[in-house]
Amino acid sequence: MAMTGTGPGRNARTAVVTGGAGGMGRVIAGKLASDGFDVAVVYVGDSAPATATVGEIQAHGRSGAAYEADVADENAVSQLFDAVEDMFGHIDAVVNTAGINRPSALTDLNLADLDAILRVNVRGTFVVSQQAARRVRPGGSIVNISSSMVRAAAPELSAYAASKAAVDTLTRILAKELRGRDITVNAVAPGPTATAALLASTSPDEQKDLAALPPLERLGRPDDIAGVVSFLVGPGGRWVNGQVVYANGGFV
Repeated sequence: MAMTGTGPGRNARTAVVTGGAGGMGRVIAGKLASDGFDVAVVYVGDSAPATATVGEIQAHGRSGAAYEADVADENAVSQLFDAVEDMFGHIDAVVNTAGINRPSALTDLNLADLDAILRVNVRGTFVVSQQAARRVRPGGSIVNISSSMVRAAAPELSAYAASKAAVDTLTRILAKELRGRDITVNAVAPGPTATAALLASTSPDEQKDLAALPPLERLGRPDDIAGVVSFLVGPGGRWVNGQVVYANGGFV
């Protein structure tokens, strides 16, 4: 488990963002830092993007740290939460953005790809949510990133959409299981969003078609999603619990 960062403010709120080195997770981490959170960024693989995210957190005057952990490995995630609590003293928000997608028609999907999608998107969200439920202090929040593809049921996304439907279900159930803890649990379901991954995997014509889907006639932006997460973990979102918030410009 690798870590970089500066000393925390022990009286500040602390957020853990999985997938925090990716396009959407990085913007969410930066937004939470601008809201006053110290932020622990969880990544896998190349540490450079995570280190850059920590730099952005620090630019907002907050403390940040980067931790490498496989979100589907329960031992690694338990050690991650131990390390965050050791460094920051407490955890107030956990945002699960880590996820993968390998588009394919159902009839052609390699089952190894199905296993990988379920491992990260379902098991990973479950493992992180389990630790979050044990560690987040009263007044805190858990936010899982789902997908509007659950509702859109787009071709070639059967495995991905099914995995995110599972995320929606565990989100609603966990919110009820945390009765009396003063912890909110919600999911945010983005539509097509102009992350680096989407832009790299689609042609300009495909991007134009996707942008035409919502009535607002544009692709979502990572900061659109970060704003919804910010609301849910902030004081204005305390009465929103057990919900899947569709942030997609109205296309489904």
